[in-house]
Amino acid sequence: MGKYFGTDGIRGKANEEPMTPQTVLRVGMAAGSHFTKGNHTHQVVIGKDTRLSGYMIEPALTAGFISVGMDVILVGPLPTPGVAMLTRRLRADLGVMISASHNPFEDNGIKLFGPDGYKLSDEVEYAIETRIDDSFSDKRASPERIGQARRIDDSKGRYIEFVKNTFPRGLTLDGLKIVLDCANGAAYRVAPTVLTELGATVIPIGVNPDGFNINANCGSTAPDKLTAEVVAQGADIGIALDGDADRVVISDERGKVLDGDQVMALVADYWHRRGRLRGDGVVATVMSNLGFERYLVGLGLALHRTAVGDRYVVDYMRAEGLNVGGEQSGHIILSDFSTTGDGLIAALQTLAVIVEVSKPVSEIGRVFDPVPQMLRNVRLPDLAGSRAEIITAANVSKTVARCEKRLGKNGRLLLRPSGTEPVIRVMAESDDACLMEEVVEEIVGAIEETVAPAAVAG
Repeated sequence: MGKYFGTDGIRGKANEEPMTPQTVLRVGMAAGSHFTKGNHTHQVVIGKDTRLSGYMIEPALTAGFISVGMDVILVGPLPTPGVAMLTRRLRADLGVMISASHNPFEDNGIKLFGPDGYKLSDEVEYAIETRIDDSFSDKRASPERIGQARRIDDSKGRYIEFVKNTFPRGLTLDGLKIVLDCANGAAYRVAPTVLTELGATVIPIGVNPDGFNINANCGSTAPDKLTAEVVAQGADIGIALDGDADRVVISDERGKVLDGDQVMALVADYWHRRGRLRGDGVVATVMSNLGFERYLVGLGLALHRTAVGDRYVVDYMRAEGLNVGGEQSGHIILSDFSTTGDGLIAALQTLAVIVEVSKPVSEIGRVFDPVPQMLRNVRLPDLAGSRAEIITAANVSKTVARCEKRLGKNGRLLLRPSGTEPVIRVMAESDDACLMEEVVEEIVGAIEETVAPAAVAG
């Protein structure tokens, strides 16, 4: 974890460090100078979601890139995967998405993509980070080499056609009634168009962004509005995206939510039976449910786990040649089509299964029975020390070892420091729900006991 970059780019409260115009300008200069090599014209694609602060951050980034000699292509509000796609197709040197994803409107962030459309590696992010506080005296372009900015008007149309072409030829969504929640975010125009043009009757919600209402009681992180509307409208399915549309959750016709694990299981099973699944498995993070893993093993497939973050899932998929991966939260990466999580493409692949098998979502969507899972976030006092030190403290380590022995082969335990806040996440799974709760409470108690002296001293 660096000074600026976290688990998914740079993120923070708008107009507070690091999301101030001054720092964002320097991020543009640092990233631009890293990717300007040679005397040819260099280009960067910049997209954003619908947050009010995007009007502040976009020009600051643009100025930074232009000052080091990069030309800027502005695409306006567009899903994160759309920016990744355009970066690759326009042969740009760099892609930037201005978004804090599922966070509330007060926050904003910067996600960076390389010319191949993939998120930058830790090494490249570190190299950029080391430049942000430089003077840039030797990096500023001469007056005749200053970059230019232009806005392209067909970015949404390009992305719409790209996404539609991922839906199997010969299939349509004719006769399906779909409630679509766009979280008042980046997909508010493109997602309804895609589903409508493929034949569905679309009931859109969360498609009236005002700069403040992105992810506000809507979208993939707050699906209650979606599920209620599905039931009220008698819809066949509900689809909820998040603010930058790289996540998706599904609701069946009864209002039951299917998370990313269930969506991955559904698609992986379907592709496996048709010989499309590569690598004999699926890539997910340490947070994915044990029931998902058991289900895949029953099919003769493996669940490969990575650290939390879709970037790490993608890295593993690329290295090992797998084409289905994602996170329980709804980041689904289908590498046959996209270089990053794409909620709309994942939704279309789910719809393709539904159309082909001609069964209600409630019959086929709950692919496995999840193992009871519990997550507790332990917030640390300012003077408690590093999260890693607390996790490895003697009292905590002994408690974890004892609890793991209690769970045995019928459960799983995970301690993870948050990448964005002073929190340690304690997660446990067990076929025995009571045991699971006992284990979590015991570990939380050990952590609180360990940090108590610091809290008192503070």
